[in-house]
Amino acid sequence: MPSQLVCRPERDLPVAVLTVSGTLDRMTEGALGAAVRRSLSVQPARVLLDFSRVRLGDPAATAVLGEQFPAVPIVVCGADAETRSALAADPRCAGLRLVPDFRESLAEAEEPVSAVRVRLRPVPEACRQVRGLVTQTLTAWQRTDATAIATLIATELVANVVRHARTTMDFTLRLRDGRMIVAVRDHSRRMPRTLDPSVADAGGRGLRLVGDLADAWGVLPVTDGKVVWSQLTTGATG
Repeated sequence: MPSQLVCRPERDLPVAVLTVSGTLDRMTEGALGAAVRRSLSVQPARVLLDFSRVRLGDPAATAVLGEQFPAVPIVVCGADAETRSALAADPRCAGLRLVPDFRESLAEAEEPVSAVRVRLRPVPEACRQVRGLVTQTLTAWQRTDATAIATLIATELVANVVRHARTTMDFTLRLRDGRMIVAVRDHSRRMPRTLDPSVADAGGRGLRLVGDLADAWGVLPVTDGKVVWSQLTTGATG
């Protein structure tokens, strides 16, 4: 009989909770990966995975949790001894946090995180709107040292959706532990490309500029679109 794994989202924000039950092996790892990416796509403060009803069928399947995700902590709660050992032994899963109790982890995860979210239409005006939002927000957070770079990155990510994806978008600006995340989620499965435009070309430098300015950036594909995210380090914790 084929293995089965059920991934049920319980909530999305401010903390995403995903209840997982069944057998995790090479046949079912794709379902877990898709569910986790879907939870990450809304940019929660963190993702809690309730593994109390998961049986590990193949230790190699734990690698699905070691993919590069945006800077959202992933916490695995209530896993059995075998699963904990497999996760701890896999260097690709070094960024995961393993905790025994789901309820305690949920209570801890409710700590406030500085974040703003806004939905934008794919029109040129969206670039001006996001610049104003980032400037006002960083002033309120007393992080004006990062305003110039953050507004440039936000503008480029939004402009990329306006020019190419042409769908509504969800913009997120989040600050935690001195790390600032600028992310845009759209509804196009077309993956962005970093181009090498010539000196004479008028455009094509957007994502290369993001890569030059950010400490890290990447793309998180989901079933109905993608999240393009970037990370900056600010001068103080928050």
